[in-house]
Amino acid sequence: MQKTDASILKKGALPLPFRVGIVPVPGFAIMSYASVADPLRAANLLSGKRLYDILHFGHETQVASSGSAVITDCEPIGSNTPLDLLLVIAGGDPFAVKDRVLSDWLKRRARGGVWLGGVSGGPVILASAGLMDGRRMTVHWEHAAEMTGRFPDLIVEKRLYVIDRDRVTCGGGTAPLDFIYALLSDHHGSDFARRVSDWFLHTEIRAATSPQQSGALGGETTRSPHIQPVVAAMQDHVGDPLSLEQLALIAGISARQLNRIFVQILGVSAMTYYRRLRLDIAQRLVRGSAMSVAAIAEATGFSNAAHFSTAYATHVGRRPSADRKAAVV
Repeated sequence: MQKTDASILKKGALPLPFRVGIVPVPGFAIMSYASVADPLRAANLLSGKRLYDILHFGHETQVASSGSAVITDCEPIGSNTPLDLLLVIAGGDPFAVKDRVLSDWLKRRARGGVWLGGVSGGPVILASAGLMDGRRMTVHWEHAAEMTGRFPDLIVEKRLYVIDRDRVTCGGGTAPLDFIYALLSDHHGSDFARRVSDWFLHTEIRAATSPQQSGALGGETTRSPHIQPVVAAMQDHVGDPLSLEQLALIAGISARQLNRIFVQILGVSAMTYYRRLRLDIAQRLVRGSAMSVAAIAEATGFSNAAHFSTAYATHVGRRPSADRKAAVV
């Protein structure tokens, strides 16, 4: 872990227990929650000490996940319970969360010196409250395009987690495991963090800079070492598409060679593949968000809404407005 991150996590003398608050937004993903809470509980067990307290907050005393799990004994949102770190964990459509009480409480806790964080869709809620302005951040890849479309001034990075001063954002899923191991390493040393990771049979702790997706190509990438880094670059540059020459530079080969490899392995040219990738993301936004067609066009790198609609209709079989109507029927 970088030293700049370590100083953020410590805040001088480490309080014991270190108090971690969790806001499980109704419909939260249990994997994201468990990846935060379980390593902290294991740290207490393996150390034989109360290193971490975990407290839950909600509008009700119980909050249901997207499955059958329920978090009980939640303190009310608005509580002044002392905390060192407060994490919002959200799943589903975090852009649909309109919770002024939660936003005001998060702002108040931030002013009081509590570090804030978001997991999976949680960063969207922090951004909507204006709490990520001027800070680097990440979010689950599913929400990245809409995030940059709605908040074009935010610095969104496709990483497992990002720590920027008093903010922590994490992509969700199993990514919180890696963040918590980094926190444990900084608080109690890398050997102890490794003991905790071994407890979960998680033998490879990933760096914060690791990608959120392995790539859309699966085993086909093994047929050429040039495709995977190019696809990763495409995924990172949806709203600001790279040129064929830029992609070839990433691959370390000529543009002609790159196109030939894409055609041989995937059956289409590199730029055709890139365009389809962007249109697939656009379709998820058309069907799953309230963004305007013009905003989606901009978020997926098309010069204007008319050009986007034509490309969308060719790819999907109907224009964005018709596809959106079909999705809600």
